[in-house]
Amino acid sequence: MGWKVNLQAPIPPKCVLCVAPHTSNWDFLIGIIYFQSVGGNLRYLMKKSLFFFPLNLLLKALGGIPVDRNNRSELTELLKQDFANNDNLQLAITPEGTRSENAHWKTGFYYIALDAGVPISLAYLDYANKSIGILENFKPTGNNEQDMLHIKAMYKDIQGKHPEQFSI
Repeated sequence: MGWKVNLQAPIPPKCVLCVAPHTSNWDFLIGIIYFQSVGGNLRYLMKKSLFFFPLNLLLKALGGIPVDRNNRSELTELLKQDFANNDNLQLAITPEGTRSENAHWKTGFYYIALDAGVPISLAYLDYANKSIGILENFKPTGNNEQDMLHIKAMYKDIQGKHPEQFSI
């Protein structure tokens, strides 16, 4: 497909992958293909409304976890338990929560990693350079404000398929 993988840091056996920018449905397909090509065991959160028959069978087979956006209260605790019970769990989350422009990233990925005691792998898809990879593995400190500033700054030179829809 003409893309290159650029792992500036190794993919830990247990991590939350913060995947940005997310500006196109193509991000999902490209991400799945390339992550599996480097031996990843990817799981990902996706809105529950997309898990209808027969698409649900494919999404679950590819590692999908349906999320009811109206009832997320127990999700962090369930994912924390999943990390505790698995030796190899790499959970991908798009912090923007949408393909539209959103400078106010959701912080669920941050708190899942913090509560589970796992690093956040800063994953990206750069359409300008046709490059996909990991920028760094970041250990959340508990200072959400400072940590989010650092995380967002790491994506300043990354360009999504629709750059006008990406904001840090």
